[in-house]
Amino acid sequence: MFLELIATIFAGIAAAGVVMLLNKLMGGRLPKWLVPVGAGAAMIAVTISNEYGWFPRTKAALPEGLIVVETVETKAFYRPWTYLYPYVERFAALDKGSIKTHKSRPDNKLADMYYFGRWAPVHKLPVFTDCANPRRAALTDGVSFGEDGKIEGVDWVKVAADDPTLVAICGAG
Repeated sequence: MFLELIATIFAGIAAAGVVMLLNKLMGGRLPKWLVPVGAGAAMIAVTISNEYGWFPRTKAALPEGLIVVETVETKAFYRPWTYLYPYVERFAALDKGSIKTHKSRPDNKLADMYYFGRWAPVHKLPVFTDCANPRRAALTDGVSFGEDGKIEGVDWVKVAADDPTLVAICGAG
């Protein structure tokens, strides 16, 4: 975040310098208001570039075995360009290598999900799915497993059969 702020400030300074140089080369014929407008436009352009570039950069940096399962796109009135082209603010990724099953319950799978946010730390959450009955649950304190693989103390959430997390976990392992 800090480096993006520094880059934005330097883009503004550089754009102001370019406009001032153009003005000098043109013999002072450019209006004086063009310097701050040029600086502001460059700063807005760098900010927009950083917003739209965050997801592709982060996705490309994911380690092997992590796949993006779901994205959350954002629109905001104070960013009017997002109504034309929303940007990805958050996404969830599945660690395919973490998928586990119990031999007596092959339809139940346990996997690690990672939740990424634009200005938020990454959160890891173990997710338990029931592939036969479309439902899933986050594993929290108080959850226990029996010898036969039965899970107890979990709050199941019914999901659609095409839920991206369910499809990714059930289809991957």
